Amino acid sequence: MDLLSDQGLRLDGRRADELREIRCKLGVFDQPDGSAYLEQGNTKVLAAVYGPHQIRGTSRIKSLPDSAVVNCQYSMATFSTGERKRRPRGDRKSQEMTAHLKQALSAAIKTELYPRSQIDVFLEVLQADGGNYCTCVNAATLALIDAGIPINEYVIGCTASLANGDVPLIDISHLEETTGGPNLTIVAMPLSGQIVVAEMLERFHVDHLEKVVGVALQGCQQIYKILDREVRDHLSYTGCASSWGQNFGS
Repeated sequence: MDLLSDQGLRLDGRRADELREIRCKLGVFDQPDGSAYLEQGNTKVLAAVYGPHQIRGTSRIKSLPDSAVVNCQYSMATFSTGERKRRPRGDRKSQEMTAHLKQALSAAIKTELYPRSQIDVFLEVLQADGGNYCTCVNAATLALIDAGIPINEYVIGCTASLANGDVPLIDISHLEETTGGPNLTIVAMPLSGQIVVAEMLERFHVDHLEKVVGVALQGCQQIYKILDREVRDHLSYTGCASSWGQNFGS
């Protein structure tokens, strides 16, 4: 199935290099230390952060003498896919997503500042329409900033694919995920250019891989600018709770 029309438009009307519309808000809850809501197209995610706090009695989480433990939990609302969700929380898919989220967020957080402590990050997908993992990473980054937890820099996720054989697509929707070609997920730190997570659902031909990775990184850059603008607007009203942003410049 061709994902681009003769006019160069995708199934949802976007061009190949166009992101889905992004809407986000920080500080959506009072109870957590930090929270955020993010829409990326029709994918909608809530993120909540608690901590840093002392590790409470549990055999599954052991304190580290020189850094904080990052604890993540990913889940999907029963109504998130448009049909009743049969998988319970804690299924294999959720466990994999949780592990990938922990990897990405641990790279962003300055965990060395909080030895023998724990930071909890909870992600709930309210509506799923492609790019769930990347949307969760982006929402979690905003929630960490809202919590005043120092980070090395923003960690941003974006997906990419190929249309009509050789045209790179950015920010893939669910329909494009299921009917298109191979998909690539990139989580990166846009300011330094460091790639934190890279995952392919199917193999790309070597002739196409470089340009698809490049498109995904460009998407991370674009998303970073959108989120950073929202953060700065938010902090202009609430004030900066921490010195997390001093390295980002003006």
